[in-house]
Amino acid sequence: MWRSLWRSIDRFSLQHFKYVINELRGIKVVHKHNRELVIDLLQSIVEIVTYGDRQDPMIFECFMEYQVLAEFVRVLKIGKNARIEAPLLQYLSIMIQNMDSEHAIYYCLSNDYINSIIEHQYEFDGGDLAPYYVSFLRAVSSKINRDTLCLLVKVHEDAVVSFPLYNEALKFARHGEKMIQTAVRALTLNIYNVSDDMVYQFITTPPVSKYFSDLVCRLKEQCFHLDTLLHSKEETSTSERRNELVLETDKILDDIYYLKDILSVGEYRLNRLISQNLFSLLVFPTLLPLLQLRQNDGSNISSVASLYIVSRLLQVVDGKSMVNAVAGVILYPYMTLSVGDAMKGDTVDGVCNVSSFLDHLNDMEKRVFSGPESEGAENIKSNNLFGHLAEYLSSNSQLISGLQNDDCVERGGVLAHIFADNNHSLLLASLFLLLILAESKDLDYLLASMIGLSRIQDIVNHDLSASQVVDGSIFVKFMPQILNALLKILASQPPLSVLIQWHTGWFLRKLLISQISQGKMVNDLNFHLFNSRERLRKELDGCWFDYIPDTLRNEWLSCKTALEESSQFKDPFFALEIAVCQQDTDGDATTVSAWQRMVEAVKVFILHLQLKAVIFKGSLLEKPVLNMPNGPTADSGRGHASDTPSASFGSDVSLGSGIPCRIAFSNAGIRDIYLIPVAREATGKLLLTEKHPFRSQRGVVIAIAPLAGLSPKIDNDHPSWLHLRIREFDPKFNTSKARSNHLKMSNHVADGKWTLGFPTAKACEAARLLILEETSKQRSFVEGILAPLLQDDYLGNLSDVEDE
Repeated sequence: MWRSLWRSIDRFSLQHFKYVINELRGIKVVHKHNRELVIDLLQSIVEIVTYGDRQDPMIFECFMEYQVLAEFVRVLKIGKNARIEAPLLQYLSIMIQNMDSEHAIYYCLSNDYINSIIEHQYEFDGGDLAPYYVSFLRAVSSKINRDTLCLLVKVHEDAVVSFPLYNEALKFARHGEKMIQTAVRALTLNIYNVSDDMVYQFITTPPVSKYFSDLVCRLKEQCFHLDTLLHSKEETSTSERRNELVLETDKILDDIYYLKDILSVGEYRLNRLISQNLFSLLVFPTLLPLLQLRQNDGSNISSVASLYIVSRLLQVVDGKSMVNAVAGVILYPYMTLSVGDAMKGDTVDGVCNVSSFLDHLNDMEKRVFSGPESEGAENIKSNNLFGHLAEYLSSNSQLISGLQNDDCVERGGVLAHIFADNNHSLLLASLFLLLILAESKDLDYLLASMIGLSRIQDIVNHDLSASQVVDGSIFVKFMPQILNALLKILASQPPLSVLIQWHTGWFLRKLLISQISQGKMVNDLNFHLFNSRERLRKELDGCWFDYIPDTLRNEWLSCKTALEESSQFKDPFFALEIAVCQQDTDGDATTVSAWQRMVEAVKVFILHLQLKAVIFKGSLLEKPVLNMPNGPTADSGRGHASDTPSASFGSDVSLGSGIPCRIAFSNAGIRDIYLIPVAREATGKLLLTEKHPFRSQRGVVIAIAPLAGLSPKIDNDHPSWLHLRIREFDPKFNTSKARSNHLKMSNHVADGKWTLGFPTAKACEAARLLILEETSKQRSFVEGILAPLLQDDYLGNLSDVEDE
């Protein structure tokens, strides 16, 4: 023990450190025979320096005196072909990461040793060196601050002319490995968060500033790839296409959050570059098709994909410049009180004059970004954000379609997509973008008034007249048509998928609440078109009726949570899902299992019920109104012993009025049994029992099947045979999973089958009738539980029930 402790202390002694340094100095060339020795020496140096940084100041004094970092640089040069770079960079990374003292960090970054290591000519092709190199760069970046950053840059006449750490890292910005990409982004953010004016000037000046435009161009490429996946003609299942879209949108979201992280630094030059590139290279070209009246010729990204991308950008990036720039483009057709008069002098052969459109954007920007509150990061001048778009628009003047009359305005721009027939993804995606804009705290009051939703206080504060709001507002002028378009989706025949209906319900509730908050009547909507109650009644005759109450309780909270989700946190991915769902030609009813059909019926019923509650009560229902039993439970009344309804496999039960029959098991041959159907409240079982060997009136349960779904049928050729369908799937309600993905259905194995043989056809018919009788009692009890919800006047009774 003492010998081991002595060796440990000796290993980190100053004398041993000098010995290791001298050993390394004695190496004149690195080759395959001494490579391992060199690696061991480098490891020992890093371990001792790390120990000394915290425990022994003399060790680091020796480190500086012997200029050990110069030895690392020398080893790199003499070991080029000996594969020494990776371990050397790894040990250097460990040493830098573990340094705590400012003195040690300052020394390591001085004398240009780190820059020499960074700028060494490495051979990255075909090897695994890149991760070690980028990790080393990231480790260095983690130690920089305003005092040490100057040690890594090269300055000439008060201007940074070279920044090796930054420049070399950017070469890996588009590397194929996700870990390397992440490391580069962490490194850049470490640099951006150090407030150094000369460095900011360097990284925001060409050619270095090209990194920011490259970021946005890469994001744009990913968006086009997303659009390609969305409209792929390959024969893949809906779930596979959805998974592909999820992976692609995750990549896009990563890039958007990285851009947000850069903007969060709060440096106005960085913000100007990011905002300018985002708007000019991605947002503006993406939004232009929304102003078109003609069909997309295929050269642009599809409207659904563009609406998803812009909505995601506004949710994550937001900011006054982005929100108002997007709103300015989207609302251009609706920005004047008299559209016809405004357009008379601005159109040529039905096409809006490009300069008029730019004038509109510039005027809007001056209004939005004028004043002291707009200084700093948000102060982006017109010639930076919009001015350079004039040439682009001049060469693509047809991108802005004519808006000559009220009819064009009412069915042009975003409204053309909102009122697109049978294109539910476009309708909902367009509404979602407008909602995000309307609810943004950064949206200019005049632009907000043109949308006309939830910004009443702004209208009052800025003294906008009621006529201005009514005449120019999208949601005020077109609210009846929008609500009816949503209702049409919910009431469509045959019923649309639960996915489409739940998201449509979210929009309907959102708009209804807005109407109610403004004191407007909404209870005259065509809710009589909904058929969800009758659809649920049909499921009471199905094979999963016994699970309807539990499913209703389980899905109730999921539905309420989904309806109450805020626009800021609602994932616009729903638009892509719906687009895929609409393209799916294989999703006919024959592929939907009985279980899925029942769950969908319950979900749609809850959705419609909650929306009706909003109409008539102004709020969602907190809990389902069910008629649960309060008194002691009752048996089925057929004289079964009290232990029969709760019997499990192997239980000893009374045979009672069990019917004798026979069954053939594949692994146990033919067996004489008794059939006992039993129902108690919402639970129903079919017990197969064998007579007890010692007790003539008792039996042992050898098999159990759910009573619901048995669907007993007598064989056409053998009237003493009874066929039973057995549910093999045992649903388990996973609340946490249901909340995270409330629209995902469970898949289950196919149902089983039992065939029972009776002594006579009469006995077989008696068994069939007994099963149906017990099933009917179970179904009646379930109907009793659901009775309050299925009544015609249930909405009128809601207040009384909730007050109890």
